[in-house]
Amino acid sequence: MNILIVDDETDVEILFRQKFRKEIKSGSISLSFAFSGQEALDFLSKENPPQVVYVFSDINMPGMTGLELLKKIKEKFPQINVSMISAYGDSENYEKAIDSGAKEFFTKPIDFEFLKKEILALVDNKK
Repeated sequence: MNILIVDDETDVEILFRQKFRKEIKSGSISLSFAFSGQEALDFLSKENPPQVVYVFSDINMPGMTGLELLKKIKEKFPQINVSMISAYGDSENYEKAIDSGAKEFFTKPIDFEFLKKEILALVDNKK
């Protein structure tokens, strides 16, 4: 099960690989990374249908925001679950994200235990 992490901060890759090291090693998930909204769309468009089942995107990114990316993913790939992350737990972004089809909304610092439960539930549903 491939998960795409979208964030303009490249150090996020190290953090996610560290937090999901057991799941990656066991082969239950694989992680891919995009560092902009456009890079994420290009990645998803490489395969038809995309092999990604979950996208986890930052909201505040230069160029295309995470909310714009969410809208485009839901239009082109409605089967993909998308969760948003923001450094700010403001209700406006939360409501926009959920109204646009986000599965979950996380605030930084990320609750990785909750995120793991979310992802592992998806893995179990795919079996």
